[in-house]
Amino acid sequence: MTALDTGTHPKSSPATAKTSGAAAETAKPARRATRVALFTALGAALILVALGSAALGQYGIGFGDVATSVLHRLSGPLGLGHPIGDPFAESTLWQIRMPRVVMSLLVGAVLATAGALMQGVFGNPLAEPGVVGVSAGSALGAAFVIAAGIDILGQFTVPAAAFLAGLAAVLLVYLLSRSGGRTEVVTLVLTGIAINAVAGAGLAFCMFFGSQTARDQIVFWQLGSLNGSRWTYVGSVAPFAAIGLVGACMMARRLDLLSLGDRAARHLGVNVERLRVTAIVLIAIMVAAAVAFSGIIGFIGLVVPHLMRMAIGPGHRVLIPASMLGGAVLLATADVVARTAIAYADLPIGMLTALVGGPFFFWLLRTTRARAGGWI
Repeated sequence: MTALDTGTHPKSSPATAKTSGAAAETAKPARRATRVALFTALGAALILVALGSAALGQYGIGFGDVATSVLHRLSGPLGLGHPIGDPFAESTLWQIRMPRVVMSLLVGAVLATAGALMQGVFGNPLAEPGVVGVSAGSALGAAFVIAAGIDILGQFTVPAAAFLAGLAAVLLVYLLSRSGGRTEVVTLVLTGIAINAVAGAGLAFCMFFGSQTARDQIVFWQLGSLNGSRWTYVGSVAPFAAIGLVGACMMARRLDLLSLGDRAARHLGVNVERLRVTAIVLIAIMVAAAVAFSGIIGFIGLVVPHLMRMAIGPGHRVLIPASMLGGAVLLATADVVARTAIAYADLPIGMLTALVGGPFFFWLLRTTRARAGGWI
């Protein structure tokens, strides 16, 4: 009679238990080495891509000149490095190139981190920042002020409207999905879909009644671009990005517990409702700020967390920092391609990420299903 017949479970022998324990101990250093290698590679790629993005363009600047100029600016009184000998090149580097490079790193880090948070909080591999309506709301706010010809804050009018509308959309999603003092993942997702649909209708309305010039501006804004980035824009995005990124890292351990399920997380002392609300607030703040200045850039928040999860596992204490670095590297690389792929043209970066991200995500889906029979 087998153990199944008698209702008992076979006991593992001491030798088997010892072998399993030894295997687990052996796996820990290997996993740690993989993580160290990944973070080292991402850090090196970040530096190389940033230098390359600053050097490449219609007006070429040498990599060595960029490196020494950056070192000169960062070292201050230490006097390391030196400015570029050509004043025009120095001005181009610091007034045009570097703000765009820093903005691409910030926006990429924000979108990828928000994607990792969304997937952790919703427990859904298809979750990304746009699910809670922040992108659609921001697009509607920007389209409204463009179509109406509102210009209250000058160059900050469109970003401010996009930021506030994105936050308002997320707040509306949360309030409409809340019932009995609690929110459920399914209700949040379905409410977000409804708000996205309404925002899309409002966007179409703005384009229909706007002038031809306004329509062109709205379409270009929707496609996403980092063209025209300035230090004032970077300074506006950076505080919100910092709040969101630091907050995401602080939530990592509780997200690991939440992955066990709502009931198990509550038994382990996690306030699931508070965690979910805090994550949504952080996502709304940092994504709305990023989207307000860059437009809608897709697939960064969806693809990067999956790539990092495949490389180092699902633990959020390493997944979130890795997604942060990976998103920054990916968007900075995409921005270089957008600026240099066609001479004297600046491709919309959102169009580029969607064009590459769609087929790549399909490949990712097929690969993951083949390895594990489903998403990790």
